[in-house]
Amino acid sequence: MRLPPTFRAREPRTAARSGAGISVVCAVVLAVSTAFGPNSVTDTTRAASWAGAAVLAVLGAIALLCDPRTLDRFGAFLGIGVGAVLMTCVLNVITEDPSAAGQAFFAFPVLWVASHLRRGAVVVVTALAVLGDLAALVLLLPVEDAVIDVVFFGAVLVLVATMLVRAGSVQEGLVRALEEQATVDSLTGLLNRRVFDEALEHALDRAPRREGTALVLLDVDSFKQINDRHGHPVGDDALVHLAGLIRRHVRVGDAVLSRLGGDELAVLLPGCSASVAARRADVLLQAVRSTPLRLPDGGLLAVSVSVGVAHAPDHASGVRGLYTAADAALYRAKRAGRDRVEVA
Repeated sequence: MRLPPTFRAREPRTAARSGAGISVVCAVVLAVSTAFGPNSVTDTTRAASWAGAAVLAVLGAIALLCDPRTLDRFGAFLGIGVGAVLMTCVLNVITEDPSAAGQAFFAFPVLWVASHLRRGAVVVVTALAVLGDLAALVLLLPVEDAVIDVVFFGAVLVLVATMLVRAGSVQEGLVRALEEQATVDSLTGLLNRRVFDEALEHALDRAPRREGTALVLLDVDSFKQINDRHGHPVGDDALVHLAGLIRRHVRVGDAVLSRLGGDELAVLLPGCSASVAARRADVLLQAVRSTPLRLPDGGLLAVSVSVGVAHAPDHASGVRGLYTAADAALYRAKRAGRDRVEVA
């Protein structure tokens, strides 16, 4: 059974490395306190403490040596956090340690989970740490003293966990924004050239289709005149307008849409024959021709495009050859009077 996303790690590899480090540190601290400190009072406390140190060392080795994604998928990270809380509770009771040092061990799993796991896991582990601390202290101290300690320590745990979760959420949002900026053209919302090239390479080399792969290049006619006459903001509006028309007339599920740069847009059609690609390019041409751009002053601006179509393997076999064939067809459409489709 796979764990729901809310109980999993934000970045499994980082969570595993950090978890391994914390487990080793806690194992060393526990071993030192067993050998030289208060946990060496009786045979029972020594045995329990050495067992705890051994368990922590094993957990650290598992986190370090096993595949982090597999651990995360089946809930091992949440299990480590929960197990660490329960082990701390049991050790505090066995060693009869209600001190601040004993309670501090509850903070380690909470801080680790809040730093690396998502909200659901943080809520579970933090709540369990507070309840575990309360249970241990009630067994070791008068109820009033136990409640006072838990209220103070629990408030600190909850506050720190909340701050770490919020910081993690902000970081995730920033990462998503950076990833989107790295793949999407900010003006049109279409994929950028790098991502489009990767998709084209995949279509040609790694996932060839029986029908082949078609590349359609579109270039706005007289784009410089639009910018000179109406201003660059209207030129940007024209590109956004064209991108919207392409989205409406090309299903994203069977095509890849991109702004290659400047006023040139591209459509990749995997599993599409040359004749079908030519027909779909003509549909785009007619859509642009029949849908003028509305200007800020309410007027209409007719926009046209020249379109070049190339097909692999009919016209080329590799990425560079397909671009060259489509580009040649595009400029043939320009030379023939613009506002038309040409096939390589």
